[in-house]
Amino acid sequence: MSTEKKSIKIPMPWRYKRYYMFTFATIFTLVLPWITYNGNHFFLLSFDKLKLHLAFVQFDMQQLYLMPFLLMLMFLTIFGMTVVGGRVFCGWVCPQTLFRVIYRDLIETKILKMRKRIKNKQKEPDMTKAENKVKRVIALMMVTVISLIAASDFLWFFVPPEDFFPYLADYANHWTLIGTVLAVALFLIYDIAFLKENFCAYVCPYSRVQSVLYDEHTVMALYDTHRGGDIYDENHNKKFTKQKDLQAFEPAAECTTCESCVTVCPTHIDIRKGLQLECINCLECVDACTTVMGKLGKPSLVTWSSDYEIIDQKGKTKYFRPKVLAYVALLVGISIVLGFMGGTKEHMLLNINKETRMYSVKHIAEGKVRVDNSYVFLLQNTENKKMKFYFEVIPPKGINGKIIIVKPSKPFNANPGVKKKKIVTLRTTDVLVSNDRKDTIIPIVIHAYALDADGKRSEKISVIRKATFVYPKKSVIDKLK
Repeated sequence: MSTEKKSIKIPMPWRYKRYYMFTFATIFTLVLPWITYNGNHFFLLSFDKLKLHLAFVQFDMQQLYLMPFLLMLMFLTIFGMTVVGGRVFCGWVCPQTLFRVIYRDLIETKILKMRKRIKNKQKEPDMTKAENKVKRVIALMMVTVISLIAASDFLWFFVPPEDFFPYLADYANHWTLIGTVLAVALFLIYDIAFLKENFCAYVCPYSRVQSVLYDEHTVMALYDTHRGGDIYDENHNKKFTKQKDLQAFEPAAECTTCESCVTVCPTHIDIRKGLQLECINCLECVDACTTVMGKLGKPSLVTWSSDYEIIDQKGKTKYFRPKVLAYVALLVGISIVLGFMGGTKEHMLLNINKETRMYSVKHIAEGKVRVDNSYVFLLQNTENKKMKFYFEVIPPKGINGKIIIVKPSKPFNANPGVKKKKIVTLRTTDVLVSNDRKDTIIPIVIHAYALDADGKRSEKISVIRKATFVYPKKSVIDKLK
């Protein structure tokens, strides 16, 4: 009878799926800053023009209260991903991992052949060879170009491309921008080519947070000790280096001690030791073990699963558990609040300040007195085009008489993004109140609005502001009659 082991079909490696994810993320982040709708970007935080663009809607810096909600969404999304899939963000989305894959797997291995193969990430290129020294310089030149592009792409979310390149051309007046690009690029060069995965283990704070977020159902790369055998003792000391030694103590152990899962690890850990701070859930070890065990006709000893399912063997992993549902509820709630607050964007900003003089009074005819109140209106057009604005006064109920605007006498132009100061005078010739003891403060409402192309009042671009009109006491009026 033949004892030949039949190999099983090996699925597409996780590494290839990560490459697809990295390709999509690269194209998305490079293209997104160039996409505009009605002159607005999907996301832009411009300190230069004091604007925030969000989902192709432009907000003024006075509406920067939206940013904390965006930050909460970002952190809750990352934390929620960690609760469900461990450090899947690190292995699949993080720019640090993307840059290292480009430098190590593409430039050093595929293009320059400094490394023999992608599956051996433990052995660094031999820099004693003159050939590798030259290739090292070429690799640094290539990563410099990549870093400058990445630094510029990062800045495009703060200085849009339509301003970025003219600013670079006018370098004499934009040294801050140029210095920022160079500083970010230099950091990336150091990080990608010299700091490497030490950034993940020693610099990134996320690795310290992950252990707090994990639970027994968190999915991560795990070595099945029940099938493979215990390679390490309870103190994490290695017990076996050869398969025959392992099987002498555990005859049923399936681990071949080939250490393919070790040599392929970009953070230089042995997944068989258990959960470790350096693991970024890249699943390279899963691919390696799947290939080796597949040739033996067995499933991989390293899988993307949970302690509950693999180590404790209590049953299937529970993905929709209370903690996960709580994160989903928070994300939905914050998204609704952000959408509501973003939907109430004001298309003009208006602040009203009363002048120091409370009022002015003048006799105009027999038994007629006019009362003026003056204000300083600070108005800003938050649209992308020049518009005309005007105001009206909405008096409170219970007041006999009307208050009119005498200055400005006609609509005025306001350029986009420029604060405009207008002195506004409100007037009445009617007896609004009759108080013998003191001046009366009358609450009024100012309605500011824009005029559309045909001169009609815009329903969309208008704001309401509360103000006060001071009417003098009866004795002041009687003196002038």
